[in-house]
Amino acid sequence: MDIAPHCPRSTPDELKSESLDLRVYAWLVRNRRTGTHDPEAIARELAAGPADVRLALSRLVETGLLAEEPLPGSRLTVVPAEAAASRRTAPLEAQIRERQEAIAHIRSSVDPFSLVFQRESRSWGGGFQEISTVAEVRDRLNRLSDGCRTELVSCQPGGGSRIPAAMAEAMGRDRAMLDRGVRIRTLYHHTARFNGPSQAYVAELSARGAEYRTLHELFGRLIIVDRETAFIPAPGHDGQGAILISEPPVVAYLYDVFELAWTHARPFVDATGRAMEAVSRELHRTILRLLADGLKDEAIARRLGMSLRTTRRHVADILSELNVSSRFQAGVAAARSGLLEEADGHANP
Repeated sequence: MDIAPHCPRSTPDELKSESLDLRVYAWLVRNRRTGTHDPEAIARELAAGPADVRLALSRLVETGLLAEEPLPGSRLTVVPAEAAASRRTAPLEAQIRERQEAIAHIRSSVDPFSLVFQRESRSWGGGFQEISTVAEVRDRLNRLSDGCRTELVSCQPGGGSRIPAAMAEAMGRDRAMLDRGVRIRTLYHHTARFNGPSQAYVAELSARGAEYRTLHELFGRLIIVDRETAFIPAPGHDGQGAILISEPPVVAYLYDVFELAWTHARPFVDATGRAMEAVSRELHRTILRLLADGLKDEAIARRLGMSLRTTRRHVADILSELNVSSRFQAGVAAARSGLLEEADGHANP
């Protein structure tokens, strides 16, 4: 049940009547000692129509700003505005107290079960806890984000292929943190630069102060909150679970891993111009190196965060460019031409 009163926007006629109500109320306050509330007298002094004054008096009674005394023929009594408001809000405040008591009862009733869940949940000891479902991961991440004080860093592989609902939820979390002054830094695969939703996400939050960079290869999914708590994927859950880490030395190590990658990554500023050309060349060289290392298309796609179809198109372009028909021949041709050394020695600006 909705306990909040609906407050529609006033029309010009309503604004006019409100002004008369105020004038009548002010007149009654000034003359409350006389006990006079004759509409004719009030109308003469306020230069208003008697019928309008009667309507104003009726509205003031309805809102509790005037009280009719119980005896027949008795005068109207002016009620202080705060007292009138208190009388009207008292039922609402009572409903709010009932709701708060109901909430407290629900929470207290599940507290024993929460303790059992925490005790029986699989734990790896110390500062490690396995979270087995996406819902639990999102709930824990939301709670930690709400309490984040200084910084959240994350590595999000996959080239921007995140579920729209998850991106929308992350957008809300990130906006709230940025509004509190939290620093946000995120690493994506280079391929995220070619993904429309990722471009829009980065553009909006960059304008609010978030920082984004991309790399051709990433070390895996990672989220670190305030350098105190880290999330990494849980093994054996097909990406549905996570390991929550609060062991300080491990969190510090993971943060250093992120920082090292961050220093080698390119700023994700826009999706056009020379930056995009440089990223495309770097992806091309990286695929060439992975081909020479003997990786299959599926493995290359995972390493670079791109679809298998896109990976195969890049591989076909490389074979055509080198005028060879096999991966082995591509590796040999690249080594002879010095392309592999260029790929290994390439440094990001």
